[in-house]
Amino acid sequence: MSNKRMLIGLIAVIVAVGAWTQVNGLTLKKRDGTPPVPTATASAEPSPQPTASEPPQDARVIASLPNRTIATNDLGIAVVTNAESTLVLANKKRNLPADYEPSDLVIPNVPFAFSDNSPKKQLRQVAADALESLFAAAKEDSIDLKVVSGYRSYKTQQSLFAYYVSKHGEEAAARFSAHAGQSEHQTGLALDVSSASVGYGLEESYGETLEGKWLVAHAAEHGFIIRYPKDKEDITGYSYEPWHIRYVGTDVAKQVMDKGITLEEFFDAVAVSAGKSAGNTAK
Repeated sequence: MSNKRMLIGLIAVIVAVGAWTQVNGLTLKKRDGTPPVPTATASAEPSPQPTASEPPQDARVIASLPNRTIATNDLGIAVVTNAESTLVLANKKRNLPADYEPSDLVIPNVPFAFSDNSPKKQLRQVAADALESLFAAAKEDSIDLKVVSGYRSYKTQQSLFAYYVSKHGEEAAARFSAHAGQSEHQTGLALDVSSASVGYGLEESYGETLEGKWLVAHAAEHGFIIRYPKDKEDITGYSYEPWHIRYVGTDVAKQVMDKGITLEEFFDAVAVSAGKSAGNTAK
């Protein structure tokens, strides 16, 4: 009887050890000699995610497509509906509201080519911050830049265009100056810059200066584009202006400048890739 009890006790110990071994994850073999199938755990490798050939367009860009941001007013004039957007497209076929004035105009802490306290020192806050960054980078590279003109109201642009018409005629004036409501300066996101190398004037030759070339190379790093590039008058509606820069944000700026295109062409390309009609022509 004693031996029988010992045998029963030994069997119980073997069973207990086997159960403890399974609980603690040790590898045991099944009766057919094959290892047990492991159960799924949280550390299992995740399923690969599908990838696209191109990343989806930023929602901010899609929302700013020209055909989504235009309406005709009572006078039959095409007016933009996203004047506050940093991607607003104002051109010869897309007018800003006559009463539009940015709500966040400030004076950036940068050098100006004039000393009076004019409203044209102002820019929208986001553009002013980016401009300070751009000018700081230029200074580090010993590049002299000064602001010649920033924000202009509808009325200021109206007077300026009338002056140019009186001096050059309307057809000639329209090649380098905008009708009121069609000027990017009214957005508070655009400005003219120049340097001592051209007497702080606004000259096409500025594009061949050290400062003009530096702008082309570095503007996008701070969210700016050369808004009216060379040989693009048929698209923008304006002559080459190497001094006119426009804030659009670094993501869009890098695409525009890297490809050597205009803002109009950028939107056209986005509209095509999104399967939509751009509905956009000259500025």
